[in-house]
This record gives sequence, structure tokens and C-alpha cells, in this order.
Amino acid sequence: MSETPDTGSLAAEVRMLARERDAVIFAHNYQRPEVQDVADVVGDSLELARRAAASDASAIVLAGVRFMAETAKILAPEKTVLLPRLDAGCPMADMITAPQLAYWKAEHPGVPVVMYVNSSAEVKALTDVCCTSANAVAVVRSLGAPQVLFGPDRNLGRWIGSQLPEVEMILWDGCCPVHDAVTFERVAEAKDAHPDALVIAHPECLPEVSAAADAVLSTSQMLRLAAASDADEFIVVTEEGLLHGLKKAAPGKRFYPLAPSMVCPNMKRTRLEDVRDALLDDARAIVVPDEVADAARASLQRMTEIG
Repeated sequence: MSETPDTGSLAAEVRMLARERDAVIFAHNYQRPEVQDVADVVGDSLELARRAAASDASAIVLAGVRFMAETAKILAPEKTVLLPRLDAGCPMADMITAPQLAYWKAEHPGVPVVMYVNSSAEVKALTDVCCTSANAVAVVRSLGAPQVLFGPDRNLGRWIGSQLPEVEMILWDGCCPVHDAVTFERVAEAKDAHPDALVIAHPECLPEVSAAADAVLSTSQMLRLAAASDADEFIVVTEEGLLHGLKKAAPGKRFYPLAPSMVCPNMKRTRLEDVRDALLDDARAIVVPDEVADAARASLQRMTEIG
């Protein structure tokens, strides 16, 4: 990143405050470049969850969205977990509520429930096991069940079903608005413009988009593939924040964003100033009621152990 003097001094202040508070800074792969660069750990939801559970710091600053901070708090209940922007939510997570899940479960007695980590703490409390895009197939396979209730992302659920045809995926009708808006036609146009590029897509995309991709991967898996692949060009079908990490992981290679519109407004709410301000007091601390956290913890711990 090419830092301006203001960005550089602010980043230095953030690092100083983190040391003083005995805090670690976690950032999701979709965060602004300057936020990623100041973080101790940058990763996808699975990596951040595992690191939160293992951290020995007194505080965790989670530069991401609310469900990620809730996940960190559930897995590390003794730590202070700070969300720099309390208004950074996730539209997908809002597409299913705990009462809706309870009713859905009652309609399908005995069918195990797998919920994408992009869900509220209350929903996780009613879930058998959570998953991320990185380990979703492994999680469902581990159940050995003929049917699975899966939500809230129908596209990820369909992707799992395509990999495990022996499992009937009963899907909630939710989605990521950013990924769900990508069309097959737009991918075809990008392939025409860059015929030598590999298409890497996130499994939150529509089935026809995933089918058109050379690889369907989580964000961390995309980073690893870009670094290891012999290919020099990639069409990236996910939120544009990953481009920063891809360029660092594989310098010299070319990465083409699918469309300028692939921006998650919630992921982009967090600025360096917000990270600094979160470290200055506990006004942005995440609280998960004990009864919710205790019920949700088992589903998250199973998630971190699989895949």
C-alpha cells in the first residue's frame, strides 16, 4: 500500500494503542487495504474464528461485521471483543431469525441443522454445527445424514449439494446481495476479455456462475491458489477487497475484478479511525448474553475443528 503521511501516522498510532491494550487486530479479507495492512491477522471467517479461540491477548479488535465479532466473543468469552463500527452488519445474516429457524426445525424433526457462520448468535444457538465457505462441504459430509437443513445462503447450499449429491440439502432462501447479483453473462464477458485468465468464484454466487468458474473457493483458498498456481491472470468473482490481498500474495500476477459493483458497503464502513477509536475505550465492545453464547459455542467449536 502506498501510504499518505496521515495514513502512516494513524497506522502507527493504532499499532501503539494495540500494544498498550494488549490487543490483537483481526481483519477480514474484504476490509479496506489500510485496515488489512494494520492488522495482526487477515483472513476469512474460519481463520478469524480459529485465531480468536486461540488468542492469548486481552482484547480482540475485529475489523469486519457484527456476526464475526459475535463469533469471536462466543469463542473467547473472557476477552474484550471490539467491533470498530457497530453499524457494520450483514444483510444475509438478517435473512433468518431465531424464531424462523425454530419453526423451520419443527417442520423437519430430526433433520440436522447446518448454519453458515454468516448468521446471528441467536441463530447459531439453535444450530447443530456452523460452517464457513472454506469447510462447508466437509461439515455437511461429517454429519453422514441423508438430509440437512442449511441456511441462510441458498447458493452456498446448492454448491454443497453439487459436491455431495447423496445429501438432500433443504435450503433457506437467503443470499449475499453482492454475490447473488453476478450473472453468467457478466462472467462470460470477462472471459472473452481475458481468455487466458482463470476464473475464481466464491460459492455464494449463483450456481451458473460457479459452474462457469475454474475454481470455486473461499477467500483464503483463493489467496493460496493465486500464490501456488502457474497461471498469471485471474478473474476474481468476489468482493473487491480481496484484490489487495491477492496482489500481496502473488505479486506480478494480474487480477481482474468482475465488476466495480462487487463492493460490500458494510465491509467498507470500517476506517483506520474507527479501529483507533475502538482501542481508546470499550464503547464498541460486543456483548452476547450468556445463555445465547453457551448454546452457540458448541456449534462454532465443531466448525473450527472440521476442514
